[in-house]
Amino acid sequence: MNKVHLFTSAACNYIPKVRLLFQSVKKFHPDWEIHLALPDQISDAVDTQHEPFDHIWSIERLDIPYWRPWAFCHEIVELATAIKPFALLKIMETFDVEKIIYLDPDIVVFSPLDDILEALEECSMLLTPHLTEPEEHIEAVMDNEICSLRHGIYNLGFLGIKVDPESRRFARWWAKRLYHFCRAEPRHGLFTDQRWIDLVPAFFSGVGIVRSPRHNVASWNLTHRKITGNFESGFFVNGEPLGFYHFTGFDSGAHNVMALKNIGINESVQKLLTWYKKTTEELGRDPLAQIPWAFGTFSDGTPILKAQRIVYRERPDLQKAFPDPFDATGYLAWWQTQGVREYPRLASGSVENFTLEETFPYLSPGFLAGKRVDSFQGLKLIKDSLRHPETIPYLMKRGWYILKNEGLAGLTKRLG
Repeated sequence: MNKVHLFTSAACNYIPKVRLLFQSVKKFHPDWEIHLALPDQISDAVDTQHEPFDHIWSIERLDIPYWRPWAFCHEIVELATAIKPFALLKIMETFDVEKIIYLDPDIVVFSPLDDILEALEECSMLLTPHLTEPEEHIEAVMDNEICSLRHGIYNLGFLGIKVDPESRRFARWWAKRLYHFCRAEPRHGLFTDQRWIDLVPAFFSGVGIVRSPRHNVASWNLTHRKITGNFESGFFVNGEPLGFYHFTGFDSGAHNVMALKNIGINESVQKLLTWYKKTTEELGRDPLAQIPWAFGTFSDGTPILKAQRIVYRERPDLQKAFPDPFDATGYLAWWQTQGVREYPRLASGSVENFTLEETFPYLSPGFLAGKRVDSFQGLKLIKDSLRHPETIPYLMKRGWYILKNEGLAGLTKRLG
C-alpha cells in the first residue's frame, strides 16, 4: 500500500484539466495514490477506468450529513472547497496512509516534491503563505498584502498533512467549520475554506510553513520570485527548481494581468502562460468539459439563482419545509409564488452582490442540518435587553428590518 496520497477537488467538467495536474504528479511520483473529490455526481460520460486517478469520491460518498440540501446552499466554487476536509477525513479513515497532499486542479508540478515530504517528517500540517517576502511598493502592498489579509494569509491551493492525532483533530475541526461557513463573503471575514486556516497556527501544534520560493508560485507572489529557464532546461525560481506553479484566475484573464503588473515582461513566465493556455484550450475541447454541473438546476431544468441558494441557506423554516430544495415542485414553486413577494429585489437573475449583502447583512449559521435554532433565543435576548435599556433601539431597528425583508415567518424564526 502506498503511503503518500494526493487529492484535488473539481467537478466533472474540470476533469480534463485535472488530468494535467495528475499527469504532472505521476511524472515525478508514480508511486503516489491519486484521488479526485467530486463536488458533483459522476456522469456516465466519465470513464473512470481510463482517467489518471486511482480513486474518485463523489459527494454522496463523503459522509456529509444531509449532503443534498447542504450542497444546494453553495455555488460550485464554494462546494468544491467545502468538501475538502471531508475528502481528507475519508482518505485518512479508508487507507493506511502516512502523508496526504492536496493540490488545486489548476496547479501543475514541474519537479519532485521530496522537500515537501521531508518537511512533513517534522510537522503535522504544512501550509504555504500567499507571500513570503514583504512588498516594497505601495501599489503591490494594496494588490498583494491587503488582498492576503482579506482572503487569507495561507493559500489553500496546497495543503500537506502527516496523518497523526493532531492532523486528524485539525481535519475534524475544519470540516465542522466549513459545514456551516464555507462562503465567499469577505465582508463577514469568510473566503470559502481559506480564512479559517489563519487560525490553524494558533489552534494546533506541529504547523509548518513552506517559505521556499519554488512552491505555489503564482501571480500574486511574482514580485519576489524571479522565474528563469524553459521547458528544455527546466524552470527555476530564484535559482531553485520550480516545484509547482498555480495558474489560479487563468480562465478569467486575471492571472495574466496580475503577472504582467507584478513583474512586467518575463520571457520564462510568458512561456509558462502560453503553454498553459494552449494546453488547456485543447483540453477544453474534450466533451467532458461540456458536462453541466449536477447541482446547477432544479429538477425541471430551471437554473438555480444565487439568491435562491442564499435565501434557503438563511431560512431554517424553508430548510425544514423543503428537505430536497432541488425538487421544482417544492422550493422553486414557493419561490415563484411567496418568495418573489418576500424578496422582490432578489427575484430576477441579475441580482448584484450588494443587493444580497443588503438583504442579509448579518452572519448566520447557515444550513442547520435538521437542527432547530436554540429555543427561546430571541425571547431571552428581549428579556436581557430590558435589563440594559440602551440596547432596545437597536433591537427595534433590527426587528423592523427582519419583518420588512423576511416577513412574520422570519421574525418568528428568530424568536425561537
